[in-house]
Amino acid sequence: MSAHPCLIGVVGTGAMGRGIAQIMAAAGSHVKMFDASAGAAQDALAFIRKMLARAAEKGRMSAADAQAAARRIEIIADKRDLAQADVVIEAIVEQLEPKQALFAELEEIVSPDCILASNTSSLSITAIASRCRNRERIAGFHFFNPVPLMKIVEVVPGLQTAQRTVDALVALGEGAGHSVVRTRDTPGFLINHIGRGFGTEALRIHGEGVASFGEIDAVMREAAGFRMGPFELLDLTGIDVSDAVSKSIYHQFFEEPRFRPSIETGLRVAAGTFGRKTGAGFYSYGEQDGGAAVPELPEAEFSGALWLSRDDARGHEVARALLDEAGLPFADDGAPGADALCLVTPAGEDATACALRLGLDPARTIAIDTLFASSGRLTLMGTPLTPRRLVESLAGALQGHSRKAVVTSDSPGFIAPRIVAHIINIACEIAQQG
Repeated sequence: MSAHPCLIGVVGTGAMGRGIAQIMAAAGSHVKMFDASAGAAQDALAFIRKMLARAAEKGRMSAADAQAAARRIEIIADKRDLAQADVVIEAIVEQLEPKQALFAELEEIVSPDCILASNTSSLSITAIASRCRNRERIAGFHFFNPVPLMKIVEVVPGLQTAQRTVDALVALGEGAGHSVVRTRDTPGFLINHIGRGFGTEALRIHGEGVASFGEIDAVMREAAGFRMGPFELLDLTGIDVSDAVSKSIYHQFFEEPRFRPSIETGLRVAAGTFGRKTGAGFYSYGEQDGGAAVPELPEAEFSGALWLSRDDARGHEVARALLDEAGLPFADDGAPGADALCLVTPAGEDATACALRLGLDPARTIAIDTLFASSGRLTLMGTPLTPRRLVESLAGALQGHSRKAVVTSDSPGFIAPRIVAHIINIACEIAQQG
């Protein structure tokens, strides 16, 4: 099978299905779309036409190419019209049984050479193929939302998938302008497996009362350098989808605690607030996009005595530079004065444990994250005994120019180090498994 042009079937025309149909048509394939829900395919086609026209307006493609791509998409009312397809891509509900039933049905319709691909984000390809006779032609073809903009796709062979099937899907993905990653048939494959550390740990941090949704997002964007915060991303991709994927991966890894889902997503699924597509999720969206509002600390002057710990050499160096930049006088030798505020720089330790280990008074100890302090937003936290006004006063004094700060509750690892460490630990385990 050549990458393009060919006949592509897409079953399921939600956000993922319509995105897949759009990029395949834009790459030159003829696309037949089917959806069991009345009117869903028509709505999807109207949306695709709008997106293609917008792409032409922005200069991403010519108007003629956009119109030609739209003409290559056809709506069908019967799956039997997929009989001549070269590839059929499934993008239906993220549940194993419906996918198994669909693939078994498609096997009776399509030609022996037709590839059957699933856009599942977390379910086993081997399990999806288990009801089919010809399992060599079945593989995962997992795109990310929004498909036209997220230019990466995972090709996932099941236990019995033939190499020719993998090669054909790699060529198809590359022909559509996407980078292709070949992954193993493990829960969450590669990207969603690693990504568990981003949203899951953020939800855990919020669940512990450490920081608000907006504060966590702001720190991950402005200090850790992520394009979006975890809650902004969950709202964009759909909380209903993420909740199902999280639960699927958690159970497939035999209830591994690191992947434990959060009640926060389940509550929003029950309420029908899935994020941007419903107008509300972790944030509210309307005519004026709510987004991640973070209460800003007012700039303040700090006039008390300040002592900086030398316990961690790197942390001391970073904190010293921050204090110098803010013009704050401090001492960093000997023991702190009786009235001095003690600034510590723990790595993976909470402020209380650090204060007790160093023999400091927890009521006047403040910790600052120096691992993610080179640019962007600062993170400070006191112990449960530190008056919050003292923490906010020092945080306000450290702010300047375009640099802001957040004050969190006491927690091991602050915000960014916890989430990034979680991602790295999962990635290392994946690499170790090969």
